[in-house]
Amino acid sequence: MSLCHALLTSLLEQPSSGYELARRFDKSIGHFWQATHQQIYRELGRMEKAGWIRSDADPDAGRTRKRSYTVLPAGREELARWAGEAGPLPELRDEFMVRLRADAVAGPFGLRPELERRRSLHADKLHAYRAIEARDFPSEAEPTRQRRIHHLILKAGIQYEQNWIAWYDEALQMLSED
Repeated sequence: MSLCHALLTSLLEQPSSGYELARRFDKSIGHFWQATHQQIYRELGRMEKAGWIRSDADPDAGRTRKRSYTVLPAGREELARWAGEAGPLPELRDEFMVRLRADAVAGPFGLRPELERRRSLHADKLHAYRAIEARDFPSEAEPTRQRRIHHLILKAGIQYEQNWIAWYDEALQMLSED
């Protein structure tokens, strides 16, 4: 996935300035696709040159260079083209798995503290996702298609964190048996 498609999606949800977009991005799409504010601004420039978005001076900008971005028809077409493509499955590339394998071959290296730390980080993320779920998806909310899809995406994050926590629990149990 390229950053431009994530930005097109976010701008279709709500046209905004680059700063507002970067802040919203951090709180939503940023949970599964990271980008620095600098990368976002660079990509906005490329997208505007490609004719996918338009920027206009924000009427509230005063003397600043604040601009509001909106998606043009060509941007919608690009997003539809990209969304219809088959994509690769993500691959697990985790340095810690190599460390654990090294521990199996030449250890023990005392990896338990790192396992506990990583488990704790996943538990923190799970807690944050559960808080988002409670705040944004109460049972009495209208189940629109958009809300159901957003909740489905959040559930993927919840299940991801639950799976890692279960894996770390198993790894910690196994290491304590040795």
